[in-house]
Amino acid sequence: MNNNDKKNFVFLWGVVFLILLFTSSVFAEDAYKIDPTHSTFGFAVKHMQVGVTRGTFTDFRGEIRYDQDNLEGFKAWIVVSTESIDTRLEARDKHLKNKDFFDVENYPTIIFIGKKLLKNGDGYEIVGELTMRGVTKKVSGYVTLRGPVESPFGGEVIGVSGETVINRQDYNISWNDTMPDGGFVVSNDVRIIIDIEADKK
Repeated sequence: MNNNDKKNFVFLWGVVFLILLFTSSVFAEDAYKIDPTHSTFGFAVKHMQVGVTRGTFTDFRGEIRYDQDNLEGFKAWIVVSTESIDTRLEARDKHLKNKDFFDVENYPTIIFIGKKLLKNGDGYEIVGELTMRGVTKKVSGYVTLRGPVESPFGGEVIGVSGETVINRQDYNISWNDTMPDGGFVVSNDVRIIIDIEADKK
């Protein structure tokens, strides 16, 4: 089994594990499968203190269990392949995949498990856990939920858009370089941005 096969194996087993975890009969809420072809899992980080570098992960899977009349039953999971990082520059992507950053050889997935959905003004707050480079931390972020609506192709669809900010140092992603004025090339704060479309299973 070559390295790519090993990464795919770990990624797929991560997906299978979470599917088994969340398909328990305990959850009676509607299940929506994330459509990766109409969704984005992205990030943005300050570069050299004045610019912003953006990127996405192009390979991810997930599910949302949501009933607008029963927020207590909310659950969600997303498994992201770190190998799929794309910042539109091959050399930068290669650097981000090595041990200085995501270390995809040893940590082929990023996993988010959403545990709570709380009403917050006109929107919502999702509370959950993010696991990256073997570190799990509690995170929360504000989101907008749209739908469910009837799809012209059959079934129901929901949309979720939102963002949160994490400190990459919390996940042992610590590489940096200094600027002539003493500042850092890469900010510690990373903005995670999601735009998700999910179809009722």
